[in-house]
Amino acid sequence: MKRWRLAVVDDHPLVRRGIRDALAEESGFDVVGEAHDASGAMQIVCEHHPDLITVDISLGRGSGLELIKQMRSQWPDLGIIVVSVHDEELYAERSLRAGANGYLRKSEPLDRLVGAVRTVLAGGTALTPDMTQRLVDQAVRGGSSDASGVRSLSDRELEVFEMIGSGLGTRKIANRLCISIKTVETHRENIKRKLGIDNAPELARFAVAWVENPA
Repeated sequence: MKRWRLAVVDDHPLVRRGIRDALAEESGFDVVGEAHDASGAMQIVCEHHPDLITVDISLGRGSGLELIKQMRSQWPDLGIIVVSVHDEELYAERSLRAGANGYLRKSEPLDRLVGAVRTVLAGGTALTPDMTQRLVDQAVRGGSSDASGVRSLSDRELEVFEMIGSGLGTRKIANRLCISIKTVETHRENIKRKLGIDNAPELARFAVAWVENPA
């Protein structure tokens, strides 16, 4: 019987260990590597050639969405499942567009993750029934989800917006996303323009409120 090679990427050691242990206990699965950031993830795929990798959206350094795009461009056959605390309605579609094969919230039971891994390894897409229905409804309507407010932000702008709401300053955001301070400032200006916000304090208040209660 084929043994599937898996890898885990998450910046929280306890979460990473929980996912790793749950997958390692399954018949036919070998966990060949784990990483806490984007560069470590790329190294694992280069060295160990897993069949599937689980990835968090928020990493200690680097961007989960950018990592997915990079891995998909270099390894078209790699299975990628996002396992994240972030709102499914806002991030699942973005993850699929980036190249992921599935999206699960960290609040889901571990057996659901195992099922999602098997689904993706069999060539399918792993989403919750609610998210699947949303995507079907969007396809029927002939368009994507509502592009107003926060949903109008690009992937990178959304990452910066959430980090602002989590209390990170410009320099820390730049370090975490591996981009320049000037680039972060450009994203801030674009976010203010798209959200109709006039100044930095107002942006910070809005971002904090949104992070505490996404809508």
